[in-house]
Amino acid sequence: MNRGDRMYLLRLDDASPYMNGPNWARMERLLDRYSIKPIVGIIPDNRDPNLLQYGRVDSFWQNAALLERKGWTMALHGCTHVYETEDGGINPVNKRSEFAGLPLERQKEKIREGYGILLQHGIQAKIFYAPSHTYDRNTLQALKEETDIRVVSDTVANDVYYEGGFFFIPQQSGRVRSLPFRLATFCYHPNTMAERDFEVLEAFLSANQNRFAAFDETLLKERNRGAYDRLLQKIYFLRRRNGN
Repeated sequence: MNRGDRMYLLRLDDASPYMNGPNWARMERLLDRYSIKPIVGIIPDNRDPNLLQYGRVDSFWQNAALLERKGWTMALHGCTHVYETEDGGINPVNKRSEFAGLPLERQKEKIREGYGILLQHGIQAKIFYAPSHTYDRNTLQALKEETDIRVVSDTVANDVYYEGGFFFIPQQSGRVRSLPFRLATFCYHPNTMAERDFEVLEAFLSANQNRFAAFDETLLKERNRGAYDRLLQKIYFLRRRNGN
């Protein structure tokens, strides 16, 4: 695919030893059918009661290592997935956060613990994204001091941009659809997907398979955030505030 073409990434959230195993297995079969290699957000120490209800998947870490070897990209998705503040931070998609608003030392502790758990299981996270998409500048500083991660999947923009020592990959939608951006990321939560969600996703993958890319460093460009990116962010968060 020519880098000048519109491109899609698929991101899957809330993988952990406590998850909806049948739904995740179905997602894997679907993506294999269309040769799609997603980004997968792993919760290292899942303590979210809404996710613990699914029961434990004892083979999770072995399966995660197999997926990584298959070309799926593993991401650090917070630490416990438990919200501690009502702060939207610098990407205020929601007014709740595991990170935003916490002191730097507390965030460093959480990042260090989560990153370390993944390393203990042989998982080298290349990307970070926080639960509910919310983080702040202390989160970025904690990532710098405690990990080798320099890529964040969470921002509103037309394409990847580089700022403050990090590459930011835009994530604009929670479902597949045609979008007028150079790079768009669709964020799915397999744990809660229904039959219709899988049907719509498969139809879109079938029609747009050639536009989907796997994450690799060729996507990362030291491009400054431009006026169009800032306009997109302003419009997006204005619509969020107005409930649209």
